Amino acid sequence: MIGAHTDSPVLRVKPVSKKQGEGFIQVGVETYGGGLWHTCMPSTLQHVSKRPSLNQPGFDRDLSLAGRVMVKTEKGDFVQKLVKIDKPILRIPTLAIHLDRQENFTFNKETQLFPIAGLVAAELNRTSGGAPESTTTPGSSSTSTESSASDDFTPLKTSTERHHPYIVELIANSASVPSSSIMDFELILYDTQSACLGGLNDELIFSARLDNLGMSYCAVTSLINSLASPSALDNERCIRLIALFDHEEIGSRTAQGADSNLLPAIIRRLSVVGPSGSEKTETAYEQTLATSFLVSADMAHSVNPNYASKYENDHKPEMNKGTVIKINANARYATNSPGITLIQEVARRHKVPLQLFVVRNDSSCGSTIGPMLAASLGARTLDLGNPQLSMHSIRETGGVYDVHHGIRLFEGFFEHFGELEGKIFVD
Repeated sequence: MIGAHTDSPVLRVKPVSKKQGEGFIQVGVETYGGGLWHTCMPSTLQHVSKRPSLNQPGFDRDLSLAGRVMVKTEKGDFVQKLVKIDKPILRIPTLAIHLDRQENFTFNKETQLFPIAGLVAAELNRTSGGAPESTTTPGSSSTSTESSASDDFTPLKTSTERHHPYIVELIANSASVPSSSIMDFELILYDTQSACLGGLNDELIFSARLDNLGMSYCAVTSLINSLASPSALDNERCIRLIALFDHEEIGSRTAQGADSNLLPAIIRRLSVVGPSGSEKTETAYEQTLATSFLVSADMAHSVNPNYASKYENDHKPEMNKGTVIKINANARYATNSPGITLIQEVARRHKVPLQLFVVRNDSSCGSTIGPMLAASLGARTLDLGNPQLSMHSIRETGGVYDVHHGIRLFEGFFEHFGELEGKIFVD
């Protein structure tokens, strides 16, 4: 098994987001996860330690909206649609340095993190001079309401009453539905700048959300590649499985998170199926877990040349030098020696370089879904990931060749685990 998570720290639109102040249309947002909310400002930044209390969609970036919308159909059904507005409509402006010369950039997440979406005057002109909305202080909720097109009772205010009507219109256009059919939505802010290759020789990847879409991509691609041959499963006695979870950045304790019953329930159902002609036993689930192995795949830290002293001297992973095995004596990672032995043999057969990482004794250590899944399943587990810079920034940096390393390593894991599992003996 390979487990990874798909979420990243973001800003999410509040249930009632309609705000305005000082002539600007604003959108109410709340923070999801933790990290570097200030990132990518044009001004000089102070050093921020790993996993601080802040993160992603940065100030002075060209932002837009994407996510899930619940829509009422003509038949009266309620369906989900995915939307993405493909143009920059939002920006969180910083205060000019001339007006506040603070040595370290600080801000209030409740009053100074609301993006602007345009000018009230421009919106009034667009709507042919409609009545202006009441002006409120920056970050406060608008008190204006709009007359409903229907006299039917609605337990909540309509979407166009809770959110700016033009934003709802853009969402509806993206979903190809009328605005009136939108019941609710879960939308996040994203940076409209596309991912790209960088570096003098195009050896780097500049992108948002490498943590952890980078390892999710490696897991999905490797599973597909491992089945490319028509005879790939002819002598296979194992089930090849990947599990991509949500909500790792906020603790994983949700129905879609790694700290749920999702993966154990799936394995239990798979274990009672068994190979054709095999005898079913009451302990099939426990036997399956005892012979299973989980790779917890979450991006790792490359050494940052500007902060080299923050890394343990003998454990400084380098970009494009191979996937990083994460180790922690206090079980913040689930890696142990038998696991390292197995993954090292897989890497040897596929000529994939590996690196080792531990944090300094005077530094805190992050964690992954590995330890919690190891505890709930009782299955052997190893933590690893490709190295990257600027984890939890709106713009992260990874290595082009490490993507290939990760895919080849996982392909080898799927192809050779059944054989190698019986060759590693632990009393």
